[in-house]
Amino acid sequence: MLTLENVSFEVHDDKGQKEIIKHINLTVDDHRFVVITGPNGGGKSTLAKLIAGIEQPGEGKIWFDGVDITHKSITERANLGISFAFQQPVRFKGIQVLDLIRLAAKKNLTPVEACQYLSEVGLCARDYINREVNASLSGGELKRIEIATVLARATKMSVFDEPEAGIDLWSFQNLIQVFEHMRQVTDGSILIISHQERILNIADEIVVIADGQITAQGPREEVLPTLLGTPSAVDACEKFSRGGVRA
Repeated sequence: MLTLENVSFEVHDDKGQKEIIKHINLTVDDHRFVVITGPNGGGKSTLAKLIAGIEQPGEGKIWFDGVDITHKSITERANLGISFAFQQPVRFKGIQVLDLIRLAAKKNLTPVEACQYLSEVGLCARDYINREVNASLSGGELKRIEIATVLARATKMSVFDEPEAGIDLWSFQNLIQVFEHMRQVTDGSILIISHQERILNIADEIVVIADGQITAQGPREEVLPTLLGTPSAVDACEKFSRGGVRA
């Protein structure tokens, strides 16, 4: 279980201090699929980075399975069971997909074993297992390979920061299928930062963040209709798909 207690985060620039996250309290229970949504600039991605350890809060505490991880590094949190997938997956020139999956699994998988993870994300394993993780792969392919590494890690919590960013409609539709499958086979919790309605539709719980604060939280059946049904709520979430893909 992940718990954020009174968490705040601010940045400093030439204009002074700006509070990005404002005293957030949030709990993500085990075996849950949670989507965090809200307007651009509301603090969604910053919150994901705070959970992963890329940023550390100025105030408050973050707990994971009873352990205080507030000031633990990315590596320490990864070892405790938190995976993080970036908006733009990292490319590794000279590293093959097989190597990447082996690193994620922390064991010397056979090609056949590694191929199983690629198959789970809808990729023809024989076409990808020996390819380099470089610019020859499309955004959609990289996203699915990254999810394959998350599956190989089999962690207690997997965090995805706007996985739909930068991919085309066909890849997005396949990405939804991958997440639906992941929800069925994973033994951990999934937390996704997104404003896409198709992703919100497969969540167990939706959390809405605006101006650094949680403005709504609850089961999908309760929260999603309010986002889709009232003009003010739709505007607050930028109608989910402004500048993006709408199912």
